[in-house]
Amino acid sequence: MKLSSAGMELLKRSEGFRNRVYLDVAGFATIGYGHRLLHSDSFPNGINEPQAANLLASDVRDAEQAVQRLVKVSLTQGQFDALVDFTFNLGTSRLSGSSLLQQLNKGHYDDAAEQLLRWDHAGGEEYPALKARRQAEAELWNDAGAQKQAAA
Repeated sequence: MKLSSAGMELLKRSEGFRNRVYLDVAGFATIGYGHRLLHSDSFPNGINEPQAANLLASDVRDAEQAVQRLVKVSLTQGQFDALVDFTFNLGTSRLSGSSLLQQLNKGHYDDAAEQLLRWDHAGGEEYPALKARRQAEAELWNDAGAQKQAAA
Protein backbone atom coordinates (compact mmCIF):
# COMPACT_ATOMS: atom_id res chain seq x y z
CA MET A 1 0.00 0.00 0.00
CA LYS A 2 1.20 3.52 -0.81
CA LEU A 3 0.18 6.95 0.46
CA SER A 4 -2.73 8.20 -1.63
CA SER A 5 -3.06 11.64 -3.17
CA ALA A 6 -5.47 12.59 -0.34
CA GLY A 7 -2.88 11.52 2.21
CA MET A 8 -0.12 13.43 0.44
CA GLU A 9 -2.34 16.51 0.25
CA LEU A 10 -2.91 16.38 4.02
CA LEU A 11 0.78 15.90 4.68
CA LYS A 12 1.88 18.78 2.45
CA ARG A 13 -0.84 21.08 3.78
CA SER A 14 0.06 20.24 7.39
CA GLU A 15 3.81 20.60 6.92
CA GLY A 16 3.89 23.50 4.48
CA PHE A 17 6.98 24.23 2.41
CA ARG A 18 9.89 26.20 3.83
CA ASN A 19 13.01 26.77 1.78
CA ARG A 20 15.18 27.56 4.82
CA VAL A 21 16.04 25.61 7.95
CA TYR A 22 13.63 26.22 10.82
CA LEU A 23 12.91 24.66 14.20
CA ASP A 24 9.67 22.70 14.37
CA VAL A 25 7.40 22.85 17.43
CA ALA A 26 9.49 20.13 19.10
CA GLY A 27 12.70 22.11 18.46
CA PHE A 28 14.13 19.92 15.67
CA ALA A 29 15.96 21.51 12.74
CA THR A 30 13.73 21.00 9.71
CA ILE A 31 13.53 22.08 6.06
CA GLY A 32 11.30 21.62 3.01
CA TYR A 33 8.12 19.68 3.76
CA GLY A 34 8.94 18.78 7.34
CA HIS A 35 12.21 16.96 6.63
CA ARG A 36 14.07 16.58 9.92
CA LEU A 37 17.71 17.39 9.32
CA LEU A 38 20.25 14.69 9.95
CA HIS A 39 23.88 15.33 10.79
CA SER A 40 24.80 14.57 7.18
CA ASP A 41 22.26 17.06 5.76
CA SER A 42 23.56 20.45 4.77
CA PHE A 43 21.55 23.18 3.09
CA PRO A 44 23.55 26.40 3.62
CA ASN A 45 21.74 28.09 0.71
CA GLY A 46 18.33 26.69 1.47
CA ILE A 47 16.32 24.31 -0.67
CA ASN A 48 14.06 24.57 -3.69
CA GLU A 49 10.72 22.80 -4.16
CA PRO A 50 12.04 19.96 -6.38
CA GLN A 51 14.73 19.18 -3.78
CA ALA A 52 12.11 19.26 -1.05
CA ALA A 53 9.85 16.95 -3.08
CA ASN A 54 12.71 14.42 -3.37
CA LEU A 55 13.32 14.51 0.38
CA LEU A 56 9.58 14.19 0.98
CA ALA A 57 9.33 11.13 -1.27
CA SER A 58 12.11 9.42 0.68
CA ASP A 59 10.64 10.38 4.06
CA VAL A 60 7.18 9.15 3.00
CA ARG A 61 8.65 5.83 1.86
CA ASP A 62 10.21 5.40 5.30
CA ALA A 63 6.87 6.15 6.99
CA GLU A 64 4.99 3.78 4.65
CA GLN A 65 7.46 0.98 5.38
CA ALA A 66 7.19 1.56 9.13
CA VAL A 67 3.39 1.34 9.02
CA GLN A 68 3.54 -1.80 6.89
CA ARG A 69 6.03 -3.39 9.29
CA LEU A 70 4.30 -2.45 12.56
CA VAL A 71 0.61 -2.86 11.75
CA LYS A 72 -0.55 -6.48 11.94
CA VAL A 73 -4.19 -5.99 10.84
CA SER A 74 -5.71 -5.01 7.52
CA LEU A 75 -6.16 -1.31 6.78
CA THR A 76 -8.28 0.70 4.41
CA GLN A 77 -6.53 3.33 2.30
CA GLY A 78 -7.72 6.12 4.59
CA GLN A 79 -6.50 4.34 7.70
CA PHE A 80 -3.14 3.71 6.05
CA ASP A 81 -2.92 7.36 4.96
CA ALA A 82 -3.72 8.58 8.49
CA LEU A 83 -1.04 6.33 9.98
CA VAL A 84 1.58 7.33 7.41
CA ASP A 85 0.91 11.01 8.10
CA PHE A 86 1.07 10.35 11.86
CA THR A 87 4.36 8.43 11.48
CA PHE A 88 5.84 11.05 9.15
CA ASN A 89 5.00 13.75 11.68
CA LEU A 90 5.96 12.01 14.91
CA GLY A 91 8.37 9.27 13.87
CA THR A 92 8.40 5.50 13.83
CA SER A 93 9.35 5.20 17.50
CA ARG A 94 6.26 7.15 18.58
CA LEU A 95 4.00 4.86 16.56
CA SER A 96 5.75 1.67 17.68
CA GLY A 97 5.36 2.46 21.38
CA SER A 98 1.87 3.92 21.20
CA SER A 99 -1.46 2.80 22.63
CA LEU A 100 -2.79 3.61 19.18
CA LEU A 101 -0.78 0.76 17.66
CA GLN A 102 -1.61 -1.60 20.52
CA GLN A 103 -5.33 -0.99 20.09
CA LEU A 104 -5.12 -1.26 16.33
CA ASN A 105 -3.21 -4.54 16.37
CA LYS A 106 -5.90 -5.95 18.69
CA GLY A 107 -8.43 -5.08 15.98
CA HIS A 108 -9.93 -2.20 17.97
CA TYR A 109 -10.14 0.21 15.05
CA ASP A 110 -12.44 2.73 16.76
CA ASP A 111 -10.22 2.90 19.84
CA ALA A 112 -7.17 3.38 17.62
CA ALA A 113 -8.90 6.25 15.81
CA GLU A 114 -9.63 7.91 19.17
CA GLN A 115 -5.95 7.56 20.09
CA LEU A 116 -4.98 9.66 17.06
CA LEU A 117 -6.68 12.67 18.61
CA ARG A 118 -4.55 12.48 21.75
CA TRP A 119 -1.35 13.38 19.89
CA ASP A 120 -1.91 17.15 19.72
CA HIS A 121 0.77 18.24 22.19
CA ALA A 122 4.45 19.12 21.87
CA GLY A 123 6.58 19.92 24.87
CA GLY A 124 3.56 19.47 27.14
CA GLU A 125 1.59 22.17 25.32
CA GLU A 126 -1.43 21.71 23.06
CA TYR A 127 -0.91 23.12 19.56
CA PRO A 128 -3.88 24.10 17.40
CA ALA A 129 -2.03 23.03 14.24
CA LEU A 130 -1.38 19.57 15.69
CA LYS A 131 -4.99 19.33 16.88
CA ALA A 132 -6.20 20.19 13.35
CA ARG A 133 -3.80 17.67 11.82
CA ARG A 134 -4.95 14.88 14.14
CA GLN A 135 -8.59 15.73 13.37
CA ALA A 136 -7.85 15.58 9.63
CA GLU A 137 -6.17 12.19 10.14
CA ALA A 138 -9.21 10.96 12.06
CA GLU A 139 -11.46 12.13 9.22
CA LEU A 140 -9.37 10.15 6.72
CA TRP A 141 -9.54 7.16 9.05
CA ASN A 142 -13.31 7.38 9.58
CA ASP A 143 -14.14 8.07 5.94
CA ALA A 144 -12.24 4.92 5.07
CA GLY A 145 -14.14 2.99 7.73
CA ALA A 146 -17.47 4.10 6.29
CA GLN A 147 -16.34 3.07 2.83
CA LYS A 148 -15.22 -0.30 4.15
CA GLN A 149 -18.57 -0.89 5.88
CA ALA A 150 -20.51 0.21 2.79
CA ALA A 151 -18.54 -2.25 0.65
CA ALA A 152 -19.28 -5.14 3.05
